[in-house]
Amino acid sequence: MTPRERTERREAEHLHARACLAARAAERERPEPPCPARTAFQRDVDRITHSKSFRRLMYKTQVFLCPGGDHYRTRLTHALEVSRIARTVARGLSLNEDLTEAVALGHDLGHAPFGHAGERALNEVVPGGFAHNTHSRRVVECLERGGEGLNLCPETRAGIECHTGPELSASLEGRIVRIADRIAYVNHDMDDAVRAGLLTETELPAGVRQTLGASYSMRIDTLVRDMLEASSERLRTSPEPDIVLSPPVAEAMEALRAFMFERVYLNSRAKSEETKAISMIQRLYEHYAASADRLTEELWPLAERDGTERAAADFVAGMTDRYALETAQGLFLPHGWEKR
Repeated sequence: MTPRERTERREAEHLHARACLAARAAERERPEPPCPARTAFQRDVDRITHSKSFRRLMYKTQVFLCPGGDHYRTRLTHALEVSRIARTVARGLSLNEDLTEAVALGHDLGHAPFGHAGERALNEVVPGGFAHNTHSRRVVECLERGGEGLNLCPETRAGIECHTGPELSASLEGRIVRIADRIAYVNHDMDDAVRAGLLTETELPAGVRQTLGASYSMRIDTLVRDMLEASSERLRTSPEPDIVLSPPVAEAMEALRAFMFERVYLNSRAKSEETKAISMIQRLYEHYAASADRLTEELWPLAERDGTERAAADFVAGMTDRYALETAQGLFLPHGWEKR
């Protein structure tokens, strides 16, 4: 028996009846022979982790644009924090940790530079709009590996796309990531805002502090424990199992999220440069959308297949913050003359 087969047997014996079993994973778009060492979902984790788009998350904004300090979150550290929260919940509910990890690590691969400001910028100018969750799926399906994509399992791709937006993932593992994403970002963004001097812990609404806790670690602990308890009860008693928070804790988290939008995401001095970032992203998009010849050679087949405008969106969305700044400087700012 191979290591993969032993893992698949353990899953069948120990996981919840509603868990996604790797042995029953749906067929990949391009059929592949099974790996002797890794399950289908473990292979997805590895493919995402080793992808170029995952490495670029290191230099993409979470909240603070090109932060000067070493301890502010980036999209990469956000993905890792979501993964840890999500795996803890999946393990506690006897669901599939590997599928959960794959969705968590891949959920933000499609984020544009400068976070949600870059997303809004592209959404305003790209025909058909732009949303990071659908673009994350596009990244893993047809942008990675020179246009071949990562050939992930359908369960992983669906979970990535459905981590936000109106559609829920069919898998409970994908639904774990949807809530874990919110738990992670509202709390670590609060932590970063305190570090930046924009807020203090004492400014948090009293009801949030009372229900969730007075510190970053206490709030994470409360939310994870509550998701485990409320979801476990739902799995035991409901004909429609789901991943949930209890009503009072869900209400407190929404209050925390509303507080963060009011004080940090929309109105703080941390957002003062976003107007410039939006303008720059749109100028970059318009530059590359004007002609396929301006795109890198590896994007020409995509431009021919999907149109120059979509390929331009792919190119700009894939930029890191610093690469977007360097590219805009090279394209739009004058250079001093020097004798050659």
